[in-house]
Amino acid sequence: MLNFGTATIDTISDLDRFALPIDLLFPGRKIETLEPHRADLAPYHVDFDAGEILLGVHSHLVRIGGRTILIDTCVGEHKPRPRRPDWDQRASSGYLERLARAGLRPEDIDIVMCTHLHTDHVGWNTQLVDGRWVPTFPNARYLIGRAEFDHWQARELASPGVHNHGCFNDSVMPVIEAGLADFVEDGFDIGGGLSLTALPGHTPGQLGLCLCHGTQQALFCADAVHSPVQVYQPEWTSRFCSDPAMAVETRLKLFDRFAETGNLLIPAHLRYFPAMRIEASDSGFVPGFVT
Repeated sequence: MLNFGTATIDTISDLDRFALPIDLLFPGRKIETLEPHRADLAPYHVDFDAGEILLGVHSHLVRIGGRTILIDTCVGEHKPRPRRPDWDQRASSGYLERLARAGLRPEDIDIVMCTHLHTDHVGWNTQLVDGRWVPTFPNARYLIGRAEFDHWQARELASPGVHNHGCFNDSVMPVIEAGLADFVEDGFDIGGGLSLTALPGHTPGQLGLCLCHGTQQALFCADAVHSPVQVYQPEWTSRFCSDPAMAVETRLKLFDRFAETGNLLIPAHLRYFPAMRIEASDSGFVPGFVT
């Protein structure tokens, strides 16, 4: 647990470790490029021997002012994902049990923040009950970016079931049909020092959640930063980014904004550490991990 002002921040893991070959995540890049940073990146973020980038698939849990906010809902269970065997028809993952160990039932969640609508960020939005996909968090309002939804809805209408492993139909639409979704935009104020900020590039409508406490900020930056590798190599954009140039621009703006401030960046897939700080160096930026 991380204390941040009057808020507490927990990480609820769904899949860890989640290892991707470097050329799969960052096409054309070589593991040898990262060798000067081995001491910071191994063993939690890079497996140099296997040539893999090490990620985790997590939710972040913020408790503040009597409210509980769950940020992204990972892969989920019982969902057909045949193109990713480690996601396909998962069962007994232990996710809800880990949520319970944090002292919460699904009914206790007040807000589910969907930073974007990729499969590994919306899976636990719903669960299978009597053959139907129903919202996992029945008392929550699910916040979904309007631009993000419009983008994926248009793609779904053009090519049904093709995109994002089919998650639009089993993990997004059931929430909307249940009347639990609120469509939101850049600058939306949740109250209590929580607001949304646009982080385009990885997807067209990706949003981050900013937690402000006095002059301090913690930004849940979703997939604007996949790995601490990108602090050293901010121009490395992932295979899964819809607009690579915009993704790099967004990431550099974040690093410039957060460098040397003491404020926290909390990427969706950061392993082992709850957050990181950004430090400026003669050659660019350096991550500082929060313990």
